[in-house]
Amino acid sequence: MAKTAQLIVDGKTYELPIIVGTEDEVGIEIGELLEKTGTITLDPGYKNTGATKSAITFLDGDKGILRYRGYSIEELAEKSNFLEVAYLLIFGELPMKDQLEKFSNDIKTHTLVHEDTRKILDGFPSTSHPMGVLASMFCAQTAFYPESLDPNRSAEGVYLSIVRSLAKMPTFAAWSYKNAMGHPVNYPDNRLDYCSRFLKMLYSLPAEEYEVDPVVAGALDKLLILHADHEQNCSTSTVRMVGSSKASIYSSISAGINALWGPLHGGANQEVILMLEQIKKDGGDTEKWINRAKDKNSGFRLMGFGHRVYKNFDPRAKIIKKAADDILKKLGVNDPVLEIAMKLEEVALRDPYFIERKLYPNVDFYSGIIYRALGIPVDMFTVMFAIGRLPGWIAQWKEMRENKEPIGRPRQIYVGQKLRKFTTIEKR
Repeated sequence: MAKTAQLIVDGKTYELPIIVGTEDEVGIEIGELLEKTGTITLDPGYKNTGATKSAITFLDGDKGILRYRGYSIEELAEKSNFLEVAYLLIFGELPMKDQLEKFSNDIKTHTLVHEDTRKILDGFPSTSHPMGVLASMFCAQTAFYPESLDPNRSAEGVYLSIVRSLAKMPTFAAWSYKNAMGHPVNYPDNRLDYCSRFLKMLYSLPAEEYEVDPVVAGALDKLLILHADHEQNCSTSTVRMVGSSKASIYSSISAGINALWGPLHGGANQEVILMLEQIKKDGGDTEKWINRAKDKNSGFRLMGFGHRVYKNFDPRAKIIKKAADDILKKLGVNDPVLEIAMKLEEVALRDPYFIERKLYPNVDFYSGIIYRALGIPVDMFTVMFAIGRLPGWIAQWKEMRENKEPIGRPRQIYVGQKLRKFTTIEKR
């Protein structure tokens, strides 16, 4: 017999079905609540509201679990690569060898962008934030591929849009960086793999071609895997919401990029570096700032420690810590800011105050360290996040589309003025 929950409104009892997920997550189905009871739920920020049923990502914050399509993030980071994980997220299964080769080659075929896109880029001053440039260039692809606007596009057409999105994102990201630097843009070298191709576009100068370090490319590939999807967060929910209107994949992902731009979402690793620079400017006394973090009245908190979802530990942080250590060792970076980061990490991992409160370094802490070591400006950190999150956005957009989900239309409780009589300006 199906389980139900009971809701009592004005003395009348209503039966509501209970939905149980494959990992025993329990939800109360309220799709007909308004029709049955004349009431709605109020849940600011949707913290307790399931907006969809999804088969893509499972996350258990209490136990520190993150899985893509049933595969643990630990195993994927160790044994897979970014494009293989992208295929898994988007199409539901790990690819066979020939499928992955085709997918990779299809992406290589579309890494170049229409030259008219250069005109759009040239319209942005060098002071433009790279995320704004990235979102604009991505959305502009609807103009170059107007067929993507067809809500009833064939499966082959959707696949082409998916491939184009994955292929062009690194090009747009590298160009947004070059625009900020005032440098001429580089074109993709399709002899290289996905991450190496991006790094070469990012760092090559007219008189100096960047030689990709495999340690750096490998660490970036791992970092992109860790960021590839994270269930129904702000940007992902935005992509699904915009896509529910049958908007194109380019418009939907552009909206996700803008949502990620916010400092409460994708800007966390940037906040880590700004905090470290603040500590350095103050003299670099980490013990002083540790004590401030422990003082509830100080108003200061350590950025990059703890996580609003993971109540135990961030499983991604354990993986990326090694990559951060490898990069620092390989590059031999001598940076006072990163030295402060290492001191903070050491304290947080052994101090009872942080251990008892489970305030462990999270993925934003280590990704900030990696990007800093690579010489990537803080304004580009969120762009790097967007490259990694793209497969998840695509998978979520595709799933929403295939499930024929209805257009998103949240309700509200109105708390404004009741009906008032209009008076002319002379009588006010």
